[in-house]
Amino acid sequence: MSMGGGGRGSRVSGGDHAAQRAANAQAPRIPNLLPRIAELFRPHRGALAITVALVLVSAALSVVPPLLTQQAFDVGLFPTEGKPNVPVLLQLVGAMLVLWLVSAGLGIAQTALTATVGNSVMAALRVRLFSHLQSMELGFFTRTKTGIIQSRLQNDVGGVAGVLSNTVSSVIGNTVTVIAAFVAMLLLSWQLTIVAVVLLPVLVVAQRRVGQVRARIATQTQESLSDMTAITQEALSVSGILLAKSFFRQSGEVERYRLENERQRDLQVRLAMSGQWFFAMVNVFLSIIPAVVYLVAAWLLQQDVAVTAGTIVAFTTVQARLTFPLMGLMRVALDLQTSAALFARIFEYLDLRPAIVEAPDAVDPDPARRGQVRFTDVVFRYPDAPADAAPTLDGVSFTVEPGRFVAIVGPSGAGKTTIAALVPRLHEVSSGTVEVGGVDVRRLRQEALIESLGVVSQETYLFHATIAENLRYAKPGATDGELEAACRAASIHDTIVGFPDGYATVVGERGYRLSGGEKQRVAIARVLLKDPPVLILDEATSALDAVAERVVQRALDSAASGRSTIAIAHRLSTIMGADEIHVVEAGRIVESGTHAQLVARGGLYARLVAEQAAGYERAASSSAM
Repeated sequence: MSMGGGGRGSRVSGGDHAAQRAANAQAPRIPNLLPRIAELFRPHRGALAITVALVLVSAALSVVPPLLTQQAFDVGLFPTEGKPNVPVLLQLVGAMLVLWLVSAGLGIAQTALTATVGNSVMAALRVRLFSHLQSMELGFFTRTKTGIIQSRLQNDVGGVAGVLSNTVSSVIGNTVTVIAAFVAMLLLSWQLTIVAVVLLPVLVVAQRRVGQVRARIATQTQESLSDMTAITQEALSVSGILLAKSFFRQSGEVERYRLENERQRDLQVRLAMSGQWFFAMVNVFLSIIPAVVYLVAAWLLQQDVAVTAGTIVAFTTVQARLTFPLMGLMRVALDLQTSAALFARIFEYLDLRPAIVEAPDAVDPDPARRGQVRFTDVVFRYPDAPADAAPTLDGVSFTVEPGRFVAIVGPSGAGKTTIAALVPRLHEVSSGTVEVGGVDVRRLRQEALIESLGVVSQETYLFHATIAENLRYAKPGATDGELEAACRAASIHDTIVGFPDGYATVVGERGYRLSGGEKQRVAIARVLLKDPPVLILDEATSALDAVAERVVQRALDSAASGRSTIAIAHRLSTIMGADEIHVVEAGRIVESGTHAQLVARGGLYARLVAEQAAGYERAASSSAM
């Protein structure tokens, strides 16, 4: 629907890209980020409670085997008197085996729950973001590349999947394990515990610095992914491929993608390597602790401090139990800092407020004025227009009575398409009113407003689906008979049944397997299936050749019969029979009347008619040569 007020922008230059990336180098600052992330888990409180219980039990059980190991050494293998106590040893080994089996079962159940909760949260977040984007006004999409929006939905939400799935269980489990291990170490030997944990605060400070670096790189990586997605969406769409082939620019598109792909590769390497030195240092530190413990234990024995062999073995085992969850907590902390950048980008979109919302006291159109459309002193300027720029529309007033055919004509850029866009409330008027069915569109229920309107635009959009599926987009429950009736009225039924698959014919992306005239007639049939009281024709035949235009025009005449019709016309021959024609220039209606009245007046409309007639004569002369 060509009502955006702006087309596809030019490619961003290298300098502009650099400025944009510099601006995006820092993740958007979203207040109360952690509470908002926690809120995502609220619908899964029951599963989380079970997960937490399993994690607590698993963490508590994880420190029992080392204590059993101490008993196995000091009581079973090397009792103070006599030979090894085999019965006691068998009991201790049996207890260890039971604990390992129970822990393994708990781990499987915990993994299943965390995977279910995490992926459910991610799926809900993706749907929530998609739903919110659906509510945004048209202007948002004309300002934002489709590929960037797709990247937020796919790459950003997908990037936090691991955190959503593993963070809760990992944080709780590792925290409990660390605390339990620390308590067990204190019970075994407070002196050795001091040696084992003395440098941990230094590691925590270093981890925070590493996390800040990773968060910056993660933001840059997602921005690069957005750019890659945008390039792919532009260059590999049917329109993009046709454009590249038309100008023999395939190599340029490949180069553009290659450069961004190399940037993505470098960022991924930086992200993978950031923090590796930190974890290497942590590994070295934690690996040498047992050796230091042995030395300190030897010194304690020299000082006549009672330290048994079982205590030393159990302590080093517990210390190992402390090492892995501690490493896990540090990795989770880094992941959280990294994912915070992605969550901030997601919440940045969720915090966008639609410029056009339904009024809390919204009403339906007045049935007695069904099909009436009225503009009263409408002024409109685009939100991003310079403050000193003239408004796009300035004081536009006209009325379309039920069943009447009204045409809007004028030079390119006069504001015709903007008028059409204000009726379905794709943009909000700056002042004045637009009424449908006797009610200001700002007070109408949005569903009721859209049900009142049918739009056929120059750029017909068809999904990559069958003809029947495209038609039923307007009325999902339509019967085959209703489809056929609509297509007969749109003069497309005979063409469709001539295809090998008939109504099951897949039209291809954007309907490229159909001709321009065929696509337009399918679009008209789709509108007829909806059966709205008001029809808006936005340059519906301007892109067609003369033969296709005549066929489509007959279909449009059929569609307009008995309906209020607003036709935005480029080819004036298509609206000569209009009940009223309004001529727009520089955002104002400068002339109104029938075709004959306006031609006789000799104003702007008469000049436009003369210019088009001269153009047709030149085209006919050229084709005859």
